[in-house]
Amino acid sequence: MRRAVNELSVLNELARAIAVTKSPEETIRRIADRSRRAVQAEQGVITLIDERREELPRTLVRIATESLGVRQYRFGQALLGWMIINKKPVIVNNTGSDLRFRGAVWDPSVRSVLCVPMIIRGKLRGILGVYNKKNSGGFTEDDQRLLTIIASQSAQLIENARLFEEERTLMRIQRELELASRIQTDLLPKSAPRLVGYDIAGTTIPASKVGGDYFDFIPLAESSIAICVGDVSGKELPAALLMANLQAALRSHTHVATSAKECIALSNAHLRSSMSPDKFATLFYCVLDTRAHRLTYCNAGHEPPFLFKADKKHHRLITGGTVLGIIDEFVFEEATVAFEPGDILIAYSDGITEAMNENSEQFGEEKLAEFIRQNSEISAAELIGQIIQAVKIHAGASPQHDDITIVVVKRIA
Repeated sequence: MRRAVNELSVLNELARAIAVTKSPEETIRRIADRSRRAVQAEQGVITLIDERREELPRTLVRIATESLGVRQYRFGQALLGWMIINKKPVIVNNTGSDLRFRGAVWDPSVRSVLCVPMIIRGKLRGILGVYNKKNSGGFTEDDQRLLTIIASQSAQLIENARLFEEERTLMRIQRELELASRIQTDLLPKSAPRLVGYDIAGTTIPASKVGGDYFDFIPLAESSIAICVGDVSGKELPAALLMANLQAALRSHTHVATSAKECIALSNAHLRSSMSPDKFATLFYCVLDTRAHRLTYCNAGHEPPFLFKADKKHHRLITGGTVLGIIDEFVFEEATVAFEPGDILIAYSDGITEAMNENSEQFGEEKLAEFIRQNSEISAAELIGQIIQAVKIHAGASPQHDDITIVVVKRIA
């Protein structure tokens, strides 16, 4: 009877304490503190975990409360792993000799531990633990029973706190992605260059907040400009960071290189030294001389651009070499082609040709070439808009899985 009255008193006190708290962190802290005092332990700890991960679940929140002068302890990997596997209470009153944790490394100050699971709908969402019983006898079955009752009565509150923490983490990630998106937008050209006798336009549409596609217009001299379209491996924020690295390399090397192939070689060396071995970038880079009306290009493993002639026949710009960031000191090649009145250059990323519909059919290069041929008379910006619209119509209800980037350069007839 005395035990039952004591348990009810502890739960009533806990309920009153929680009722006046507002933040999830304070709720968890009060539960940990009341648990510590209920079983006369030096420290109480609640750890919220994410069990959805395939490897050892990560700690979402860890809140501890301790007696004056006691430093904080942490669940060791052995104890955390045992709780995750067994999902039941455990008492360790002799950390040095308990056979269940043979080989585990304990803090020398930890004499005894009692842990109970916090389970919601069969899923382990948290662990309530207390350290070091204040008397020499160690934790008892009654302590375990009381802590189990507290854990079961508090589990939904803990779940709410866990969900709140997850939501807060997602909101922080969302804010970071929005900031990254604004930064990436600022890195791309604000407008196309205006060159006498030429019509130029470019755009990129990331598949998510940020992407790994890149295009740029880099002025070189009064009568020449560098134009490039690139695609780095990966998705979202990691790809965006690599894209920024590629842009920095190109912009710095464009002004010191004496040729397109040298600029690509220098950029390849830069990326090779600054990227991990599993990352790479494809890039089409060209220099347009608007006085001599010629295009000198180097294609580093990118989708070969189309060069449509005034008679609407076309060929692909393939000369160059391998992707960037993989092979040291690769010898790249370049080629020069005449850019005559009525010619059109279309450089793009594979987000266009590989866009799929609900039947897993790609938009494809042939369809793109035919579309350009039929719409070659409109302006560069209009042609880009029409191509993107055609891709969207082809995809239908299928979501955009890859970044879409396209640059069009027309010599006015």
